[in-house]
Amino acid sequence: VQLQASGGGLVQAGGSLRLSCVASGLTFSRYDMGWFRQASGKEREFVAAITWYGGSTLYGDSVKGRFTLSRDNAKNTVYLQMNSLKPEDTAVYYCAGQSGSFYYTSHKSYDYWGQGTQVTVSS
Repeated sequence: VQLQASGGGLVQAGGSLRLSCVASGLTFSRYDMGWFRQASGKEREFVAAITWYGGSTLYGDSVKGRFTLSRDNAKNTVYLQMNSLKPEDTAVYYCAGQSGSFYYTSHKSYDYWGQGTQVTVSS
């Protein structure tokens, strides 16, 4: 199983980025997908999750209203659209996949992880 995250970079506050995560080696359409982030010196934080069929999404309080998570099961890909970025959004962003747990916000629920992509927001 491989999750390949991309799309990170350096952006000014107020700007936008779109992260992508392409999955291989698993039946993607059967997996709930999530994004977590980890800033330097801090614990891993839940960002967003989407159910396997794409019918439900869940967001962390700090990104609600600014980030949008979607998926394309035909392309084995999830997308995290990040708008109105703030310096406090600076972190390494990880995509993850899980099947069978309803604890979408806990990193412990996720079976597979991508390598992470750095997002840096300058003030």
